[in-house]
Amino acid sequence: MGNRGMEELIPLVNRLQDALSSVGQSCSLHLPQIAVVGGQSAGKSSVLENFVGRDFLPRGSGIVTRRPLILQLLSADTEYGEFLHCKGKKFTDFDEIRKEIEAETRRLTGSNKGISPMPINLQIYSPHVLNLTLVDLPGITKVPVGDQPADIEYQIRDMIMQVICKENCLILAVTPANTDLANSDALKLAKDVDPQGLRTIGVITKLDLMDKGTDAREILENRLLPLRRGYIGVVNRSQKDIDGKKDIKAALLAEQNFFLSHPAYRHMAERMGTPYLQRTLNQQLTNHIRDTLPAFRSHLQSQILALDKEAEEYRHYSPDDPARRTKALLQSVQRLAVDFEKLIEGSGDKVDTVNLSGGARINRIFHEHFPYELVKIESDEKKLRREINYAIRNIHGVRTGLFTPDLAFEAIVKKQISRLQGPCIKFVDMVSQELITTVHQCIDKLSSFPKLRDETERIVTTEIREKESKCRDQVLSLIDIQLAYINTKHEDFIGFSNAQHAYNQNNKKIVAGMTGNQVIRKGWLTISNIGIMKGGARDYWFILTAESLSWFKDDEEKEKKYMLPLDNLKLRDVEKGFMSSKFVFAIFNTELSTTRDYFSLHPQDVENVYKDYKCLALACNSQEELDSWKASLLQAGVYPEKVTVDEQGNGVPENFTDPQLERQVETIRSLVDSYMSIIYKTIKDLMPKTIMHLMINSVKEFISSELLAQLYALGECSVLMDESPEQQQHREEVLRRHAALKEALAVIGTISTSTCTTPLPPPVDSSWIQPSSLTRPKNSNRVGRPSVRGQAPSVPRVPAQTGPTPSLSTDGLQQFATQPHRPPPSVPSLGLDRCYNPE
Repeated sequence: MGNRGMEELIPLVNRLQDALSSVGQSCSLHLPQIAVVGGQSAGKSSVLENFVGRDFLPRGSGIVTRRPLILQLLSADTEYGEFLHCKGKKFTDFDEIRKEIEAETRRLTGSNKGISPMPINLQIYSPHVLNLTLVDLPGITKVPVGDQPADIEYQIRDMIMQVICKENCLILAVTPANTDLANSDALKLAKDVDPQGLRTIGVITKLDLMDKGTDAREILENRLLPLRRGYIGVVNRSQKDIDGKKDIKAALLAEQNFFLSHPAYRHMAERMGTPYLQRTLNQQLTNHIRDTLPAFRSHLQSQILALDKEAEEYRHYSPDDPARRTKALLQSVQRLAVDFEKLIEGSGDKVDTVNLSGGARINRIFHEHFPYELVKIESDEKKLRREINYAIRNIHGVRTGLFTPDLAFEAIVKKQISRLQGPCIKFVDMVSQELITTVHQCIDKLSSFPKLRDETERIVTTEIREKESKCRDQVLSLIDIQLAYINTKHEDFIGFSNAQHAYNQNNKKIVAGMTGNQVIRKGWLTISNIGIMKGGARDYWFILTAESLSWFKDDEEKEKKYMLPLDNLKLRDVEKGFMSSKFVFAIFNTELSTTRDYFSLHPQDVENVYKDYKCLALACNSQEELDSWKASLLQAGVYPEKVTVDEQGNGVPENFTDPQLERQVETIRSLVDSYMSIIYKTIKDLMPKTIMHLMINSVKEFISSELLAQLYALGECSVLMDESPEQQQHREEVLRRHAALKEALAVIGTISTSTCTTPLPPPVDSSWIQPSSLTRPKNSNRVGRPSVRGQAPSVPRVPAQTGPTPSLSTDGLQQFATQPHRPPPSVPSLGLDRCYNPE
């Protein structure tokens, strides 16, 4: 019976599979198996029946095995069979087993020779078998019959390759002795996936049917057409013996007598026959299992470690215990408060490296979006000059004023301050929306308790809306406060005496706090409006300083392409193209040109910004990148364009014919600029502080101290903690998986793997086996369905290995190559997955 200590490992695999069957495919491991491969009528079914010692497989002419059969032989005191699709039903009559195999085959394939890759799982318990697991595959055929598609050979080959290409699959290549062994399809396929012969065992059947005067002695002695693991000869029952109901025990005795009496085989009779084949297969399988156990144990331990914490939490969780529910409610609210504060304040754990979130997005609103909205108001120079003009003239009325009226200054300043309401309210709305998004991100972790999640979301969102309303009122009050009193004695206000001096410096480029060569920003941008004839859109490395915008060929900054001074530049939003994924903005020159250009983008003719281009279109990859570049350009003094028109539809400011009026306009304009710079600085400082105090900090305080009280006030705390069906299922699944994995690990721990193994035979020259080649017929159908597939792909070649012989891998499933026009067949894993449900 072979090495007794090693044979105990095969029942171990079956016990492991029983333990793992409760957790489904997620814990499936590629367990060892033996695949029986051969042509039609090669005697595969007879070999399997000899292992069992009973007749139970369908018989007939042509293709009989039309679905893979996973046959698991288990040593037991009683004899019966059990199908996976009939779990719990014991078949003690082996004729019934045959009928059930035929019925289950017809259920998927019909009754006219069709085939299917869906396996039939059968366990045979008997005191007369060794512990083996085999996969019986359809016989290799060439010519389609009945309902079989034109590519039947191709489909069967696919089915076989799905099994034998696994590195942990032992191949039993069955070939009749009365055929040309050199042309054996089974050996060809085996060599394609196992060129070194590490896992291929040759079986020669029908030795008793060879022509008189011939024998297979040299083949069985592995001298002619050698295999690394050699050949084993068997003698099966003939069709006459089967029809005559010849007992298998008698057939095995006749087989033994055949080898003992045959002059060519009697010297090796102890290494021939079905019993020896059984022992050999058992030894090879147990060797393989022993090699895989360490990796098997490591895999189970890693899975258990990943589940330990969660399983321990669920093990002591009683969903109907009021104390547990109260504790879970308290912990959920505390976790929500901590998560919300971490997202707002920032945290070093679980940092999102893909997108901005929480406080980082609010910070961007504070320092990029809001200043940009303010500058868009501040930079509308044409409209401001026109308003000052009209204000001065309307205050003087019919008289010609000799002095600059301070009422005009106050009227313009108040109008400018009033225009801040829109950006400020928009600012509050944007922060409020980010707060709600952040809260939703935290509340999603409460999905285990749907009612708690919904009530928490409603309460917190309502609180945010209330704080938003309060903050909006406060912001409007800040603007009203600025409107209430124009403080011309402010220490930063230039006053009338310095207004003219400020006007003289108005056209000079001043960027506060920066030197001309200080770098503000670097990054990649695409110049997208260059024509195809001139090279088309290209990516360049841009450097923005206080005085210029330069771009280089790459980020090494060695080859400068151009340097563009920032004087007289403006920026403009460009609408995103329909098919474009880029976000675009444009830079253009506002300096008047002395030549006429009918393609000018402005009412007046302006100078080109770059070579012969009126504008330079620059593209980014994201909206965030676009906003950041805009903010950097604003910092450098490049303001956004805003074309305005007067009541008559003119976009050009009114020309001054009165020098005194022009002087008054410029004086007030300087005063307005000075005062509004104070206002802008104050608003940019107070707005984030106001929102932080009245909204963000208030919401944080509410979640940490008042949310729990409001949830209790609902009076439905027990109902709030009702688990969702998905959470109940998840909890049960975690506990079941954890228990099954621990049981499987305990099973492994009870067995010692220190036994010795059979040494691997030395390599032989198997170049006599020619690689298989198969060309699939065109326009053929597959299992009754139309299918258009390309030429059959080549069988995967396993590269020859040098050095020490490796052990077979636990999860060495090697997918065979596929071509683009031929998707791999959807054959399920034919491992020892007893938990597999064919339905």
